[in-house]
Amino acid sequence: MNKPLILVVEDDNSVKNLITTTLKAHDYRYLTAPNGATAILEASSHNPDIVLLDLGLPDIDGVEVIKKIRTWSNMPIIVISARSEDTDKIDALDAGADDYLTKPFSVEELLARLRVTQRRLNMIQNETAAEASVFTNGQLRIDYAAGCAYLGDDELHLTPIEYKLLCLLSRNIGKVLTHTFITQNIWGSSWDNDIASLRVFMATLRKKLEKDADSPQYIQTHIGVGYRMMKVE
Repeated sequence: MNKPLILVVEDDNSVKNLITTTLKAHDYRYLTAPNGATAILEASSHNPDIVLLDLGLPDIDGVEVIKKIRTWSNMPIIVISARSEDTDKIDALDAGADDYLTKPFSVEELLARLRVTQRRLNMIQNETAAEASVFTNGQLRIDYAAGCAYLGDDELHLTPIEYKLLCLLSRNIGKVLTHTFITQNIWGSSWDNDIASLRVFMATLRKKLEKDADSPQYIQTHIGVGYRMMKVE
């Protein structure tokens, strides 16, 4: 099994080098970001498994980065910060951080926190894998194993791209998926023409999925951000 992909958000080169050297020595895959804006871009583009986040960034406070990521993803975020006051920890955890490590920290403690987070990720993935391979949401049913989708008793005749889009949205039900995240997952890139293609495919998927185009039940558009599959009773 591949080690998780970790996004390291840190503007202090000495701390960043300590973290990345540790990750490399233990065969973790990683990306780095020197500021909040880059962190948000990398998180939306690459959907890392874990984020290691400094709060004292040069452009955006780390708490704001947490809040931004939480608008579309539940990826685990471990804060690594020199701020040791309880109020700072509470602010970060309330914003959506999963763990808080205070600088200076030991390499052993960092690795221990990563192992705990990884075990939690594996548990979630195993639970998901153990679930039935059929997804149901209202009248929509997707048989992942068979590669088929149905609306009520009728099979949806989808193109391969439409089916991939539907599966991506369904596997992230309730989460807003950014244009960048979707295009990276569907086409492996995120150029302007990919986003234009996404709008076209999303429109054709909706025609097949939504009974009333003016009042969509399943796919919600977040203008300028992306799309979300809504839970239907």
